[in-house]
Amino acid sequence: MKIVQLEYFCMVSQYHSITQAAQKLYVTQPAISNAIKELEKEFSVNLFVRSKNHLTLTTEGELFYQKARELLASIKQTTQQFYDLGKQIPPIRIGIPPLLSTIFFPDLVLEFNKLYPEVPVELFEYGSIRAASLVQDETLDLALVNMHFYDIDKMNSFRLQTEHLVFCVSRTHHLAKEKEISIEMLKDEPIIMYNTDSVQNTTLNSRFENAGITPNIIMHASQLYTIEQFLQNGNCGAVLYSSLVKNMNGVKGIPITPVIQQEVGIVWKKGKYMNGSVEKWIDFIQNKW
Repeated sequence: MKIVQLEYFCMVSQYHSITQAAQKLYVTQPAISNAIKELEKEFSVNLFVRSKNHLTLTTEGELFYQKARELLASIKQTTQQFYDLGKQIPPIRIGIPPLLSTIFFPDLVLEFNKLYPEVPVELFEYGSIRAASLVQDETLDLALVNMHFYDIDKMNSFRLQTEHLVFCVSRTHHLAKEKEISIEMLKDEPIIMYNTDSVQNTTLNSRFENAGITPNIIMHASQLYTIEQFLQNGNCGAVLYSSLVKNMNGVKGIPITPVIQQEVGIVWKKGKYMNGSVEKWIDFIQNKW
């Protein structure tokens, strides 16, 4: 039995498909098929019931899957502990939504690097929902997220800041004179929405649905520069964090009523062994706030 065989088997078990598992692992389908056949031969057990384009775990396969996941998790944790014992310092892998990164990064990374120049940091841009999922999968160590998603209680978290959403338009927009704006007033307005894996979108879609409104979405975007250019050059609007508006020339942020409050913070997986580098980052953030 080899570790790679267990990894292939677990991926097929999750997706019930050798094709999808091969795509996720960036390996060939025959490599996965052979690994599973070798496991079945070694332990004299059938792990899957095979039907057209679909694999289902047998009773023995389900037990094997549970044990394989536990073993792989133990191997990953032990590997991280061995990194700590040696001289090699693993990078901290942090997920950051593009709009939130504008508020918090790169200043945080620069300050952290001054304190711990020996610790490498890798940043990956994902929306909050996707970033949190990758933390749970242990693809990422930490993520900066909008904390208003349904399974936040399944993770360790630390709140950094409370934000409010505002409706942003150019100062020549016909709504720019308004002191506040309701969701109902946005019924026919061309709107730029954030990418689909964002908590902000989920919040807004819920508000639109409750108001019986189908928003006029003209674009989904993730980069602040792109959104800002559209706001300055057109008659559209976008819902953004209030902290962003002060750095946007020619753009006005109109408070939304009722207020849409959002909590921003970092999340990391519960029950996971944290190497020294990740612990340094968490302590750094908590001390700073």
